[in-house]
Amino acid sequence: MPFGLYNVGMLIASRARHALLTVLSLTLLVSACKGTGGAPAPASPDTWATVDGRAISRDLVEKSYRRTAQTTPAPSEEEALAAKLTLLNELIVQDILVNTAKALKLEVPDSELDTAYNEGRKDIPEEQFQQQLTARNLTAADMREELRREMLSQKVLEAEVTKKVSVSDAEITAFFEANRSQFEFAEDAYRIGQIVVTPVREPQQTNRTGNDATTAQEANAKIQMLMERLKQGATFSDVAADFSEDGETAQRGGDLGFVPLSALQRAPQKLRDAVLKSEPGSVTLVSEGGGHTLVALIAKEPAGKRDPSMPEVKARITDAIRGRKEQLLRAAYLSAVRNNAVVVNHLAARLVAGQGALPKP
Repeated sequence: MPFGLYNVGMLIASRARHALLTVLSLTLLVSACKGTGGAPAPASPDTWATVDGRAISRDLVEKSYRRTAQTTPAPSEEEALAAKLTLLNELIVQDILVNTAKALKLEVPDSELDTAYNEGRKDIPEEQFQQQLTARNLTAADMREELRREMLSQKVLEAEVTKKVSVSDAEITAFFEANRSQFEFAEDAYRIGQIVVTPVREPQQTNRTGNDATTAQEANAKIQMLMERLKQGATFSDVAADFSEDGETAQRGGDLGFVPLSALQRAPQKLRDAVLKSEPGSVTLVSEGGGHTLVALIAKEPAGKRDPSMPEVKARITDAIRGRKEQLLRAAYLSAVRNNAVVVNHLAARLVAGQGALPKP
């Protein structure tokens, strides 16, 4: 896969277990103060949002954009503003989580931050790292602060979501009985996930965000963006549900289920190789005719029968149930904290007032 700055800038990737992508479908682009029902109060042009009175600056959004934006092809002004609006909504939720960390007395010690920072850039030559920082007008301090805020956000989610999810033996047994066919294979089988991006407009909305590439250039830019999100720690299922352009599998987080070896052997070579030549946990990009598919090999199972007494079966079922519960609780938690905050998105309001354009300074 291409290696961008947050691969230089992807210091978050080494630590983040869950991305905040779910927020894209939960946040509103324009939010007035709760209970006022009126227009947001005037704010400085450099204040792009306020959260419970705390300002989110244009500079913070611009730095986040420069960290993740693709340099080629150069986006249009409208595309850049749309990306910044999305980033601002993510930063709004991040601000809420960082502030929540204070109430929970959660911190990121310098030693922990140093470890994550060094881990994230250990395979990047120093010269390349500095060149990327210079090209994007960022500093190492910018990167460390971005990483600190992301790590704090993840600590909150772990405390408020992950640690509160449990799976009982009764749930494991019930899952096995309801999905017994998934544990009996007449031949070797491979569990596959996919994220599809096409260069044409889909006839209807296929994913949670309504995002749809309509040209080859848009498809190229979108697949690069999705790969960056995965490298940042976003879960494959969340990215698929939010952005995949295959209506059937997007609803299931891109999950194709277990595909038998005989069926894979009849698939096109690129897709076949993406599965048979990979190890579980890997994601491979397959491109053809201007379209792209990210193929995830989730698991592979040899032929035979299994039961819940087998440790690997119990672990697999536990992970499946835990993942479902955690995804639901995370979405509910993020929605709740977002709704309980007093948020004013000044950037969105200005874009609406300017019919898609920002006022000239």
